[in-house]
Amino acid sequence: MPKTLTNRLTAIKASGKGIFVPYIMAGDHEKGLADLAETIHFLEDLGVSAIEVGIPFSDPVADGPVIEEAGLRSLAHGTSTESLIEVLKTIQTEVPLVIMTYFNPLYQYGIARLVEDLADTAVKGLIIPDLPHEHQNLVEPYLKDSDIALIPLVSLTTGLERQKKLIEGAEGFVYAVAINGVTGKAGSYRDDLDKHLATLSAAAAIPVLTGFGVSSQADVERFNAVSDGVIVGSKIVKALHQGEPIEEFIKQAVAYQK
Repeated sequence: MPKTLTNRLTAIKASGKGIFVPYIMAGDHEKGLADLAETIHFLEDLGVSAIEVGIPFSDPVADGPVIEEAGLRSLAHGTSTESLIEVLKTIQTEVPLVIMTYFNPLYQYGIARLVEDLADTAVKGLIIPDLPHEHQNLVEPYLKDSDIALIPLVSLTTGLERQKKLIEGAEGFVYAVAINGVTGKAGSYRDDLDKHLATLSAAAAIPVLTGFGVSSQADVERFNAVSDGVIVGSKIVKALHQGEPIEEFIKQAVAYQK
């Protein structure tokens, strides 16, 4: 039976709308995790498709400077995997949450314990950028009977045969990495990116979302034309931290009609 995240995003895709997933860093607020529910409800009210929630880590290899600094601020506020999960247990939202973190914090917490503790929460997806496909057996068995989808990442350097292997049987969505590098690196897209995304989208049975460096309405329109939607991180994190207006950008992205 398809998981909640798969069903929700597939329904949005079928409606002809673009999928929009913002990223936030848990605990990156002057109140720390005490503000997480407020931020989630703010984004929910704007109509986002799902929300990616980052767990801070001291060695975030895929994070650009904006998200890395957000992680350091969050750690300074005392955010931990344990404290975040306790807060997630209390948050009521209809929007699926997708945890994004590295394997080390999850391993330290315990994968079986993690899945058990998240069972009755809004968390419906898990992104682990430093977990190779060949080692997914460290996580997948624990997710098999849960409602949490393990999200595959496909990079620009991934060949066609490996792409097929990565997306075969995948749930939730496919995270298409738009650049070779870290998050937030805008304006440096490869000439063959659109072709790569269109080919991946045609091959995938679930929605394909483009992320890394997506920061403008032009990016939203471009990537909705060749994939099923976008993930926006650094722009959202920076705006929330600095108190900059971000509502109009999100509203336009959410309302995008193909």
